Amino acid sequence: MIKALLLQVDAGGTNYTQFIMLAGMIAIFYFFFIRPQQKKQKDQKKFIEAVKKGDQVITVGGIHGKIVSVEDTTVTLDVDKGNKLTIEKSSISLDASKRLAQ
Repeated sequence: MIKALLLQVDAGGTNYTQFIMLAGMIAIFYFFFIRPQQKKQKDQKKFIEAVKKGDQVITVGGIHGKIVSVEDTTVTLDVDKGNKLTIEKSSISLDASKRLAQ
């Protein structure tokens, strides 16, 4: 009977260690995957809201251009000698002037 009680005590201890390991894995997953992605999305949203006339940008599709005008949800890009494209703000990927400076 004592052996049976000792076996039950040992089995209960492994449940706590499994819970601690699971919590540790969740914490690692959060800090290495979820949190950096949220920060990147926040920075991208801030960048899109801050674009202004005259900025050199690159779109998600790889089009390089200079912003000619900015409206609520769209921007007009001058891509080459007067050729203009109207695109959504959400399709702007990054600031080309910062990229070219590197």
